[in-house]
Amino acid sequence: MTNLEKQNAIEILNRIMELELAGVVRYTHYALMVFGYNRIPIVSWLDGNASESLAHAKRAGEFVTMLGGHPSLKIGTLLETHQHDIGDILRESLEQESTTLAAYYDLLKLVEGNSVTLEEYAREMILLEETHLDEVNKMLRKPGEIEPFSE
Repeated sequence: MTNLEKQNAIEILNRIMELELAGVVRYTHYALMVFGYNRIPIVSWLDGNASESLAHAKRAGEFVTMLGGHPSLKIGTLLETHQHDIGDILRESLEQESTTLAAYYDLLKLVEGNSVTLEEYAREMILLEETHLDEVNKMLRKPGEIEPFSE
């Protein structure tokens, strides 16, 4: 990789770190705002997503330092919508995950053919994010609906 490509990769990895850290905050907040009969399994799922986002942020930060960069101390955009219906939470989650997925695709485009390590990392994370998006999409469907959820 050229120095410019390394710098661009560091910038994208820092953006990924920031987005994943925002996911930690969002999912933690969402877990605190769930009420009703299904609270326990939903809170457990949200807590799991918060932990996964933290692990993803740490991993992106490790790649930043591997490339000789400085991990960001910033956090991605946080917007309090005050919408805490489970459907609203899941739709916000779709938006968050889609933005993060786009950053992983940006990384893949940059490193493809230049760094096997970063290329494999980007592909692995894209697989995880797309699988997570599919899971959330299925949660937004009404029982028996086959067609993917769309707004």
